[in-house]
Amino acid sequence: MAGGGIALSLIVSTWTSSASAGAATVLSIGDGDTLTVNEAGRRTTIRLACIDAPETAQRPYGGSSRTALQALTPVGATVMVQGNKKDRYGRTVAEILRGSTNVNLELIRRGDAFVYRQYLGGCDRNAYLSAEKQAESSRLGVWSVPGGITRPWDWRRGGSSRPISTTPPASRSKPSSRYRCADVGSWAKAQELLKQGHTYLDGDRDGEACESFR
Repeated sequence: MAGGGIALSLIVSTWTSSASAGAATVLSIGDGDTLTVNEAGRRTTIRLACIDAPETAQRPYGGSSRTALQALTPVGATVMVQGNKKDRYGRTVAEILRGSTNVNLELIRRGDAFVYRQYLGGCDRNAYLSAEKQAESSRLGVWSVPGGITRPWDWRRGGSSRPISTTPPASRSKPSSRYRCADVGSWAKAQELLKQGHTYLDGDRDGEACESFR
């Protein structure tokens, strides 16, 4: 998925105006927003349109996203590929449909990917944004951390999987006191402290503080 932002920037925003829909068989899953299919006898790599899933290194979210895509599009499954634009890496950018399920949208609904707002042309914008809001409200997947984990497009630039914080810059100075997980009292409080800059509570740097509370 690395380079996905650059790749998608080269796609015409109205890609579905000339989109085609064809049946294909799933051959393999790359990561949370990439899979390979056999389409009319051709091996085709698909970059899921309008979403951006956590990078593999954004543990455990990247792995969870890939697992979700595997469950929605298992190897051997027949899917419909809707879209025919290519990115600079030769991948087809498309929505994937399996039966009545829009896989791209379902990943958003489950909290396994973010809406890629700057590349929503051709998708049902309202449906995607509504699904994301629902996932955030339910604290699913990437939204289990208050404010959501670092967006994958930001992570690719900065290499950090810590949560995004909406805390004003003035309050992000180095914390004046240190806490132990045993003293925090709850998982939610630990995540709030992590947002405030107490990064030592996230010893394994997976974007979640004090996992022992779970």
